[in-house]
Amino acid sequence: MLVSMSAVLLLGLLIWFLLRIRYLRWVDAFLCGVFGFLLARTVAAPVVQTLIVGVFGFLGQLRF
Repeated sequence: MLVSMSAVLLLGLLIWFLLRIRYLRWVDAFLCGVFGFLLARTVAAPVVQTLIVGVFGFLGQLRF
């Protein structure tokens, strides 16, 4: 749950930034959100969740 909340926050900030510099319109952001909700209801959702957890797990182990 923590990973998904972090991903939502990060993607939300990215969408806000793109809206702020007028690179992304409100309609585009709305469509991204609708696509995310629809994707969460498909059989691909567990695969996407596993991929996200794996990527964040890898990034969490990196030491700079």
